[in-house]
Amino acid sequence: EGYILGHRWIEDDKQGVLELDLRPVGEDGPVPRRLKRVSKPGRRIYVGHGEIGKVANGLGVYILSTSKGLVTDREARSLGVGGEVLCEIL
Repeated sequence: EGYILGHRWIEDDKQGVLELDLRPVGEDGPVPRRLKRVSKPGRRIYVGHGEIGKVANGLGVYILSTSKGLVTDREARSLGVGGEVLCEIL
C-alpha cells in the first residue's frame, strides 16, 4: 500500500515486538496520518475472512497476522484468510 517501508520482529523475553518502518513525510507516496494498535496483550482481536472490515471506506488499511504471514486487509480478503488484527493505518 506504500505506507510501510519494512518491518522486523525483535525477540525479547516475552512475546516479541513488531517494529514498523513508516514512510517519512516528504517522500513521494502515501503518508500515514494515524497508526492505531488494535490487538493488545490483554485483548486480542481476531476476524474471519468474511468479517474483515474497511478502514475509512477503503482509504486506510488493517495489518493482519495470518497463516500466510503479515498481510493487509485487501490481501487477506483476496487470499480468503482471517487472522489477528494488529493495527489500523489511516
